[in-house]
Amino acid sequence: MRAQGFIVFSLIAAVWAARADEKLPALKAGSEVYSNVTVTTVTATDIYFTYSGGMANVKLSKLDPVLQEHFGYNPKKAGEVEQKRAAANTQYHIQAINQPAPRPPADEGATQPASAAQTSESSWGTDLPAALNQARSENKMVLLDFTGSDWCGWCIKFDHDVLSTDTFAGYAKSKLVLVKLDFPSHKEQDAALKQVNQEIKKRFGVDGFPTFVLLNFAGKELWRQAGYAEGGPDAFIAELDRFGR
Repeated sequence: MRAQGFIVFSLIAAVWAARADEKLPALKAGSEVYSNVTVTTVTATDIYFTYSGGMANVKLSKLDPVLQEHFGYNPKKAGEVEQKRAAANTQYHIQAINQPAPRPPADEGATQPASAAQTSESSWGTDLPAALNQARSENKMVLLDFTGSDWCGWCIKFDHDVLSTDTFAGYAKSKLVLVKLDFPSHKEQDAALKQVNQEIKKRFGVDGFPTFVLLNFAGKELWRQAGYAEGGPDAFIAELDRFGR
């Protein structure tokens, strides 16, 4: 029994060692190759890492079999996680559709709410080259929002909890140029825009929604967030502001 326990402990330790700041000269995922890789996190479905071009994450299923085994990839477990994630997105989306929109208090009828005014100031564009030019001339950063606006429950929730708030709008107005890369299921989308969005998604190695990528005005990736994060607008702004000072 002792020997068996030691073997199990050794296997756990080996997996942990493979995940804790492990450095790889290169990491190939499908047709993409990342150099000077430092692994930061490994989940049941994804590997998150920094590399010479910034930060990224890829699906473990895209790695070669040797690396899949090295990082403890279990296709069955990964499939279960993906199914749970999809179910959670669907459930939230249904709740969001069925929830009635809140009405403003009666005494605000004569005045325009601050959120409406600020939202118009922090509008999201779709042209990345134009956004980079604007960021360069205004000394700002560019925030990319890869989203599925009409089907991704966590995208809808993050938009409601963070991106649509006055707090974020005020910060974005002075520090950011905003670009939305939307991948809707039901909304009509121009074919050219759809193609451009796919190309940008591939360029940044985005493989899940929502994903936020922060760029400097030269187009270099500074930071990214994959998925929903707790903490509201203050926590999100605190991450962005580390690069905007």
